[in-house]
Amino acid sequence: MARVINTDSPGKRRGNLMRTVAELQRRLMQKTAPDVEVEDMLALAVFCLREIAGTVKEAAEVWDERGYWKKAATFETEWEWSGETAGRIEGILKGKKWEEIPAVLVLLAEKTSAIEVTQFTRKETLWQGCRRRLDQEPGLPRPYFTKEV
Repeated sequence: MARVINTDSPGKRRGNLMRTVAELQRRLMQKTAPDVEVEDMLALAVFCLREIAGTVKEAAEVWDERGYWKKAATFETEWEWSGETAGRIEGILKGKKWEEIPAVLVLLAEKTSAIEVTQFTRKETLWQGCRRRLDQEPGLPRPYFTKEV
């Protein structure tokens, strides 16, 4: 029997999501004022950052099961910012605290600086309606957020 290779690994998904966040961050830096599109892009960033936090947890659990608990803990600590930033952006959106957007964009720029974006590959349709989808979510606590932001 042949080996089954998982081509949709947490690392690969995390890389794709980070590319999306990098493109969103660069597009948001070009905006001068918050509008419907900015809100949709920020909502998509929330969804991407939540998923990134989920992939980190998924990978850490696998390492923990194999006995690499120190590596798992270090990895989770290294990526802790993703869940925290998702919560922060969600707070900005729900509280309409537009003055906090530049600080979040600077943080995202620090985290995505290694990703080279020479051309935008993500289409505008990707984030259209994301704000509405975020608003329609039930107000359940997110288990992978480590701190209240």
